Amino acid sequence: MTGELSWVPPEIDTTVPNPARVYDFWLDGDHNFAADRALGEQILKIMPGVRDAARLNRAFLRRAARYMVDAGVRQFLDVGSGIPTVGNLHEIVQQVDPACRVLYVDREPVAVAHSELLLQDNDNCAVLQADLRDVNDIFDAEPARRLLDPEQPTGVFMLLLLHFVPDEWEPAGILARYRDRLAPGSFLAVTHVAADSGSERLDEAVEVYKTGQNQQNQPFPRTHDQVLRFFEGFDLVEPGLVGCAMWNPEGVGDMSDDPSVNSLPYAGVGRKP
Repeated sequence: MTGELSWVPPEIDTTVPNPARVYDFWLDGDHNFAADRALGEQILKIMPGVRDAARLNRAFLRRAARYMVDAGVRQFLDVGSGIPTVGNLHEIVQQVDPACRVLYVDREPVAVAHSELLLQDNDNCAVLQADLRDVNDIFDAEPARRLLDPEQPTGVFMLLLLHFVPDEWEPAGILARYRDRLAPGSFLAVTHVAADSGSERLDEAVEVYKTGQNQQNQPFPRTHDQVLRFFEGFDLVEPGLVGCAMWNPEGVGDMSDDPSVNSLPYAGVGRKP
């Protein structure tokens, strides 16, 4: 890490890279260790556009969150929220309406610890350490019962998360369980690394990433049709499931100069009818 922090949980193995901390490094954050930076640099040598893709993912978060607020949503669930960085979900939605409520969920102790520090004076936000598969535990936990009204629409975010979920976990089934806990009018936002983006060096980057991770954090890029399955039971918002930068961009800052980066992560928003 760029500086030793007393709040880093003692169970963290700083010699093993972690997706949340590698992503933090790509976003020029401070909450990463030498092992995370080393792996992040390896990937950048293969695919320099990855850093830009991380930025585009944050830009999509901003646009999707504002879309949901404009649609009347005032409560949000960010699963796999990662380490807080510039432009967090609660900052975006509470800028529009300070009464918006946000529950962050992550299984990574560093992400949870830093989120707790960031949110300690914000009564409309909380963070919960949990695995995305523990759907009922998440919705039944005290922070969710306090912040999320089951009778009101919720905006659910799962950004750059589901490509760490292997097929044997049945990710579409996991998403269906979230959908069943949501009120009509709720939204689901997903970004996911595209297996069919046309990037010539994606396979090489994925293999390097896999060798640097433990078995719990292996990436599984998926095709357009495979990612589309995650929205079963939701009506896709226009323009559908597209390259991250193509989802209702607001300006040139939401795009990359490299066309292959614009489609590297898929992005989509679905509404529960």
